[in-house]
Amino acid sequence: MPDLRASLIRSPRSIVCVAIVVSGLAACEGPPRSVREAGGSVVVDDFGDSVSVRPAAQRVVSLNPVTTELLFAMGAGPRLVGRSRWDGWPLAALEVPEVGDAMPPNVEAILARRPDLVVLYASPSNRTAATRLQEAGVRTLAVRTDAVRDLRRIATALGALLGDSLAASATVDSTLRAVDSVRALAAAGDRRPSVAWIVWDDPLIVIGGGSYRSELLAVAGAVNAFADLSAPSPQLSIEELVRRDPDVLIVGTRMAERFATDARWGQLRAVRERRLILPDTGIVGRPGVRMGEAARHLRELLRPIAPVAP
Repeated sequence: MPDLRASLIRSPRSIVCVAIVVSGLAACEGPPRSVREAGGSVVVDDFGDSVSVRPAAQRVVSLNPVTTELLFAMGAGPRLVGRSRWDGWPLAALEVPEVGDAMPPNVEAILARRPDLVVLYASPSNRTAATRLQEAGVRTLAVRTDAVRDLRRIATALGALLGDSLAASATVDSTLRAVDSVRALAAAGDRRPSVAWIVWDDPLIVIGGGSYRSELLAVAGAVNAFADLSAPSPQLSIEELVRRDPDVLIVGTRMAERFATDARWGQLRAVRERRLILPDTGIVGRPGVRMGEAARHLRELLRPIAPVAP
């Protein structure tokens, strides 16, 4: 098999419903749910918990890279008093004290930061932590950040909780304009290469139609070869991957090295023709304020080996 190492297309830094209803603010898709309490409005998070928007939060612990990035983009970085160990962008986030993991989080470490708002990912593994924080008198907002459409709903909630809805709206508008500018380029072209985004190779796990990254491929002018699978990251056989015969594979550095030496992967046309790209996962991995940058990044990596419209 040809040596793939010298021909990989990689990034210069390649590395391996929140239902919100606030009085006077935009609601999420689907039937709106309005919940009020004496003396003020609330938001309703993905756990179905009501969170008072008053008083405006001043000490925030964010345990989700998407919401951490969003808070900084909104100008609320100075209000952050804690983050998870996964939150590393922007660089200013690294100056925020780390409180450990995000799923499940360390409740004692969070409480030690004396927050008046904690933002969690709405995973079942975080349900207990959210309840404990609420029992300690701390407001919690549990959100799912899995799709492009989630950004506006989450920003709307954060804007209400921080008392700065204008900054939230402006941040989302700017982000989605950047996404739409790349989407417009894709719409102008006829050729949309099929792409298999491989998360892991043993067992073989790919990005399915339920993942934000499947949306990102569409924005960038490509087609997810497994968009018909509703799971975010389905497991499948190498035979199925060979059968679908994608034009391009998106892989990690170590995977690419294994593909170069393991004859099984030589069954794939994309491997034989050296159509592998290695994106910067720090950019493309999250449906946050860098989505426009992420789509353009993918598009630039795809063009040399699977030409898309200029």
